[in-house]
Amino acid sequence: MQLLIVGTLEGQIGAASKIAMAQGGQVSIADDIEPAMEILRSGKAIELVMIDVKLDVYKFIQSLESERINVLVVACGVANDPVLAVKAIKAGAKEYIPLPPDPELIGAVLAAATRENHALIYGDKKTESILKMAKQVAPSEANILLTGESGTGKEIFSRFIHDNSKRANKKFVAVNCAAIPETLLESELFGYEKGAFTGAVARRIGKFEEASDGTLLLDEISEMDIKIQSKLLRAIQEKEIDRIGGKAPIKVNTRIIATSNRNLAEAVKNGTFRQDLYYRLNVVNINIPPLRERPDDIIVLAKHFVKKYSELNDISLKPLSIKAEEKLKNYLWPGNVRELENTIHRAVLLSTGEEIDADSVILNDEDAIINKPATGEEMSGGEFVGRTVANMERTLIIDTLKHTMGNRTTAANILGISIRTLRNKLKQYEEEGYNLPSGQ
Repeated sequence: MQLLIVGTLEGQIGAASKIAMAQGGQVSIADDIEPAMEILRSGKAIELVMIDVKLDVYKFIQSLESERINVLVVACGVANDPVLAVKAIKAGAKEYIPLPPDPELIGAVLAAATRENHALIYGDKKTESILKMAKQVAPSEANILLTGESGTGKEIFSRFIHDNSKRANKKFVAVNCAAIPETLLESELFGYEKGAFTGAVARRIGKFEEASDGTLLLDEISEMDIKIQSKLLRAIQEKEIDRIGGKAPIKVNTRIIATSNRNLAEAVKNGTFRQDLYYRLNVVNINIPPLRERPDDIIVLAKHFVKKYSELNDISLKPLSIKAEEKLKNYLWPGNVRELENTIHRAVLLSTGEEIDADSVILNDEDAIINKPATGEEMSGGEFVGRTVANMERTLIIDTLKHTMGNRTTAANILGISIRTLRNKLKQYEEEGYNLPSGQ
């Protein structure tokens, strides 16, 4: 985990750092609040801040809140200064650690902070209202269904829910149902016993069992085969699972967060998704709007990604030009936050001036620029005459895959087909000798 120490800690920085590193942590140090904020703004994945109680803890936490930086803060000070300790807690610090530091106490705080605390960066009121709802339902035991287009950040939101739940100090386990072949998904979820099938040389614990007492994220659950859905339903209803080849059921206590970029109610009507499972999962539904409906998130996220990828690639930090920001704001972002992140990463690498200009912001789909007029020639479709339907389909699928930079789940969502259908088509094209964009 990444730890940031702010201030002198009464001369105990060295001791605190050694304890943290002994617990597997990586330590950054800032002598005051503003340098600490610079480190946090840089995109470095800080999960815990230990701040000297003699600094202005209230100002620091207010700065975090105003810039929407989500990080756990604990205050540190000499044990005989209860007034400052109380003041720090009232300011918003989650814990108070007396100095000199006690290894067991710091170890416990670090263990609590090692929950996957992924940064939620936002600036739009719509996103803020969704986060408030997520935080409200997080402490419950209800299963939650997160819906929204690919790339909107559903996994980030699911981790936020876990981190704010009563299970936060337990495991968060994620399974991408679209990425795992149907033949392997059952053993991935429920595990198997030694000798259950050819190649089962030892017992394997499934993800459902691994996440017991914690949270299991079932990402893109709409792609799950209906046969496996029945086993999942039993696991949710009975709170027990059967390993493949097992002789007795195993009790589990797993909270489910499921995501889907498809309309599950429609899937129920089409017979591809069980209605009873849908009702079990859809206790609370949180819909995450596409980035184009959260315009005030765009520049906030873009600046975050600029800092993140400048640091990652050891490139000096440059601001976005006004024209670059306008270009970002006037785009519909069909790939959502994922596409924005890739665009900014590319812009950081391509920029040659003192700022990141509009020319460095290369958009994947110029047709997604807001208010771009369509010419009669573009709309005529005359260039398609004489081409077969199969030829057109292949062109559309491959071009969409290029647009999503090889991401098959996003491509399937844009095309309106299942990931399984897309995989079959791509396999056919590969066998026919066509070059396909690499990706997930």
